[in-house]
Amino acid sequence: MAAILLAYALARFINLPPLVLPITLFGINLPFQVNFQTLVALVVAVMAASGSIWLISDHPVFKTVAVGWRNTLQFWLLPALTAFLLSIPLNFVAASPAWWVVFIIGAFLLVLVFIAEYAVVDVSDLRHPASTRLLIALSFALFLILVIALRAAGLRLYLIVPAVVFTSGLVSLHTLYLRLDGRWLTSWAIGIALAVGQIAIGLHYWPLTPTRYGLVLLGLVYALTGLAAAIEDRQPLRQALVEPLSVLGATWVIALLIA
Repeated sequence: MAAILLAYALARFINLPPLVLPITLFGINLPFQVNFQTLVALVVAVMAASGSIWLISDHPVFKTVAVGWRNTLQFWLLPALTAFLLSIPLNFVAASPAWWVVFIIGAFLLVLVFIAEYAVVDVSDLRHPASTRLLIALSFALFLILVIALRAAGLRLYLIVPAVVFTSGLVSLHTLYLRLDGRWLTSWAIGIALAVGQIAIGLHYWPLTPTRYGLVLLGLVYALTGLAAAIEDRQPLRQALVEPLSVLGATWVIALLIA
């Protein structure tokens, strides 16, 4: 935690010129820009992942078995994503008291994620149900933050779509794992990611504000993930559609009404 927060703080005092990689694909110019803030975001994500592996491997559940990164995969995906996404608002907010507020809130979120991930390892832990709900809520909140930030940055379509597809797949995969007691449903996650990516391509050309754009995609990801979980639980179709459609409708109504 200290190393991650120190990296966030020091990044404010280092300003290096961005590196632009000229990429041409089928005659189309697709420049890719790499700046210092992006490198810091990637570094802190790796730090969060490695720290989570170290923390989880010390859990009593894993004390008697050999633990590798594959055994702890489900426990370091969200910490890495959290650390990466927190760098986005920290880079956008100017140096001011508001930046320190974002910094403190980010540190608090990181602590919550690490504690919750530690608690969900043992299903007999009294904190397990609350931690599961917290991790699911944080997953979707981070997805919303990312999509809004991508839209606000005005990035081109070939940069936005891969980020949306990858993150939506990761969030749905992690959520399904938590809701279905440790079952990896990779096929569902890939299908959800591809569906959300196609909608993101269409919405890219609509005159939507970043918040509306994010809410529309958030509702879609949550609805598809909830429907997948209900189907895997073998719920009747009518019952399985109630929660996803309710959340989807509420989210889209808020997106229409929000200023």
